Amino acid sequence: MDIAITGGTGFVGQHLTHRLVSEGHHVYILTRHPTSHEDTAGVTHIGWLKREFNPETHLPKLDAIVNLAGESLNSGRWTEERKREIMDSRIKATEGVMNLIHTMTEPPEVLVNASAVGFYGPSTTKTFTEDTETPGDDFLAHVAAEWEERAEQASKKGVRTTFLRFGLILGEQGALPKMAMPYKMMVGGRIGSGEQWMSWVHIDDVVGLITFAIKNKDVKGAINVTAPQPKRNKDFGETLGDVLHRPHWMPAPSFALKTSLGEMSTLLLEGQSVVPKKATALGYTFRYPELKPALENLLSRQHQ
Repeated sequence: MDIAITGGTGFVGQHLTHRLVSEGHHVYILTRHPTSHEDTAGVTHIGWLKREFNPETHLPKLDAIVNLAGESLNSGRWTEERKREIMDSRIKATEGVMNLIHTMTEPPEVLVNASAVGFYGPSTTKTFTEDTETPGDDFLAHVAAEWEERAEQASKKGVRTTFLRFGLILGEQGALPKMAMPYKMMVGGRIGSGEQWMSWVHIDDVVGLITFAIKNKDVKGAINVTAPQPKRNKDFGETLGDVLHRPHWMPAPSFALKTSLGEMSTLLLEGQSVVPKKATALGYTFRYPELKPALENLLSRQHQ
């Protein structure tokens, strides 16, 4: 297949590209800086989102577009300007995808668009599945809902459209190394109350579910990209400490995080219990359905 990826040079994009190329597919990475990257036998970098670029003239008939582009949530305090950047980066990239689809003689079979479990809003008592259609009322929920609404326009062009609501992605990069560091320094512990839910997922299952969504014509609309067993923060931390053979004893108080991080502290202090009802019903088999084997696998990779 010929597959275009936005955000292809990021953490998830790199893993996905490696998987697709290893399966014999050709990946076209849409980037603002195509000359900064070297093409290979299975990967071509195409310029986009700048006036001088006309990506539609350099692309073949695509089987799929995977839209992963968006500013990181955890790089700096959420000032009003930063929140606009977080929202705008997702909207502009998605509108860029819509424009690309509109200019194509033949649209792709499927658009796989990133989203997030933040769509549901925080809760310590509810468990969310894709049956929950009303978004929460906080900043992250607004971002996810707006993101999905823009991507949904592709369905009007006859493109099968799906929104992958990513949970906390565990991998060699991203959140896990930062979470492991206090434990390695012997000062790990619960964050805030420790009761907040962490709907986690191993990077291998993120890639697995993206490829599943590309290939499986029954995957439409929202699909939760989370492992079947979410954990409360205190239990996640205990498991992480166990795997690292380090104590889980020193809590990080809520007030200190709110003072140092501002509104961004909600990433650590709030969460939601989200389960992958649709993926399970459609027959996806998780490589890492349980947390401890997932952490053991990833933390051992860091030492290889």
